Amino acid sequence: MIPAWLIIGISAVLIGVGLNKLIGGDQHWFFRLRRPAWLTFEGAIPIIWISIFIAGGWSAYNIWQTAPGTPQTWIFMAAYAILEILILAYTPIMCRLKSLRIGTIIGATGFFFGLGMSLFVFQASPTAFWLLLPYLLWSPIGTFVTWQMMQLNPADV
Repeated sequence: MIPAWLIIGISAVLIGVGLNKLIGGDQHWFFRLRRPAWLTFEGAIPIIWISIFIAGGWSAYNIWQTAPGTPQTWIFMAAYAILEILILAYTPIMCRLKSLRIGTIIGATGFFFGLGMSLFVFQASPTAFWLLLPYLLWSPIGTFVTWQMMQLNPADV
């Protein structure tokens, strides 16, 4: 039998690869945009996101371990998948549409979905909730950066 942690990890990778293949997008457009002067940590953003995804996968695994295979657990797994889709849709959709406004909307939607989901997760497993906290702390920062970029790049709103 394949361990749950491996299935969760493989599912996360497949969602990410699938979204990029389906949607694609002009990332060169995004990289040429002006950024806020205070954004000095842009090089750390990939490491931040990798950490968030690891914590999110660990959170999903923790939920799975609380009640494996129950209908409630499957609903949680679907919610984790939706959250990942919202997170990963940000870049390809924003870049395909070349719209920072769309990126801001997707970022905010992901945050509010994650916030609501985390409240339910907390009831099932406080540990799983705490593992979602890095996303809940970082997501508004990323969304704010995108909103700030709208101000600096009015032609790309």
